[in-house]
Amino acid sequence: MIAFFQSSIFVNLAYIFASILFIFGLKMLSSAETAQRGNLVSASGMLIAILVTLAQNEIIAYEYLLIALIGGLIVGVLASSLVKMTSMPELVALFNGFGGIASLLVGVAEFINPSSTTLIQIIAISFTVLIGGITFSGSLVAFGKLSEIISGKPLILFGQRFVLSALLLVALLLVLELIISTGLLNISSQTILFILIGLTLILGVLLTAPIGGADMPVVIALLNSYSGLAASSAGFVINNNVLIVAGALVGASGLILTNIMCKAMNRSLSNVLFGGFGAATASSEGSGQIQGEVKPITAEDAYLILEAANSVLVVPGYGMAVSQAQHVVRELGELLEDNGCEVKYAIHPVAGRMPGHMNVLLAEANVSYDVLAEPDDVNPLMETVDVCIVIGANDVVNPDARENEGSPIYGMPVIEVDRAKTVFILKRSMAAGFAGIDNPLFLKENSRMLFGDAKDSISTLVSEFKS
Repeated sequence: MIAFFQSSIFVNLAYIFASILFIFGLKMLSSAETAQRGNLVSASGMLIAILVTLAQNEIIAYEYLLIALIGGLIVGVLASSLVKMTSMPELVALFNGFGGIASLLVGVAEFINPSSTTLIQIIAISFTVLIGGITFSGSLVAFGKLSEIISGKPLILFGQRFVLSALLLVALLLVLELIISTGLLNISSQTILFILIGLTLILGVLLTAPIGGADMPVVIALLNSYSGLAASSAGFVINNNVLIVAGALVGASGLILTNIMCKAMNRSLSNVLFGGFGAATASSEGSGQIQGEVKPITAEDAYLILEAANSVLVVPGYGMAVSQAQHVVRELGELLEDNGCEVKYAIHPVAGRMPGHMNVLLAEANVSYDVLAEPDDVNPLMETVDVCIVIGANDVVNPDARENEGSPIYGMPVIEVDRAKTVFILKRSMAAGFAGIDNPLFLKENSRMLFGDAKDSISTLVSEFKS
């Protein structure tokens, strides 16, 4: 009986079943209503794949695996319980990086102690190292930008494209040398491999450093795709079918999500990677300064307007995440509904610092999925909205995207809150957003600035309604 569970037939059938669970789980993750179940389905598939792999008789050092499993369990529990929702983008970036370095180490281990030396395996090892190294160092830079350990502004180097192209060409030549072993370099294969690893780490930094903070949702999705491709290549290295399938699913879904993010910003992927969004704005700030007068409002006066409103549209941004205001936002929404007001939440695809950031925060606060809307759903009806409450969002509501052809975000689809009857903008100050560009919305005639911490401001509004 034990021999059957260790046979290749049972293992491959179990891997197929696990792969089916991955596919169904991924499909369920595309909907907010089924995302939680989809996560459990996908996790169940991974559990099956791990248990079946551990049951194979090729494994000879269970004690080391046990140490790794316990260590991973501790890290996972701590990450899920201690990391705040506001830090979730940074955690996702680290996860992508860990996936890349894990695949790289698998490739290195197999290269040093090969189980076989077929051409396909050498090709797989080479590309596993190449993609894994870029993913690891690139994810660390993304983590630094998201956590503000390093500046979120683009770091544009002189001749950057030429340097990147040259390094990438050298890396591909090293990959080719590993595959065909011409002997032209007159150094050992292991030395070539370690040089390649160093180059990939440099490439990851150079590819991510020029990308500005406003493009972080695209970068997160792209790095997620890279980690999946690295895992799929690692599957070819160790001849593991379920790893190939899982990595391919992550890689493909990451590329699709990257494409969605680019469309949401009306930019090409090459423009995101090499455009240095935010770098050009510093030189153009003086030529297109916005004109107008800021009109502050107190929470008490804002309450009087909200109390008379028939329709309210809430537009959350990263400011809501920073102040952790999602719970009081939901409470305010419920009080408005009890007052006979229609409340909806407009979510821009690139709001926050990772794909779906605002959806995750509102789901944590138990905001109903039925009241979430996309820009295309709310923009045609914007003139009928009595009050728009913009909570920390900046670039995704900037009217320059429609009105200023000289703006870096011109042509980007935005939530057109400036067309509503009244706009409340909750911000700590008049500082520019993550993209580093000014927002003329703040000076519009129908805009009112509610300065202060978003959570405190909304809590005051809640208190006014309750009293």
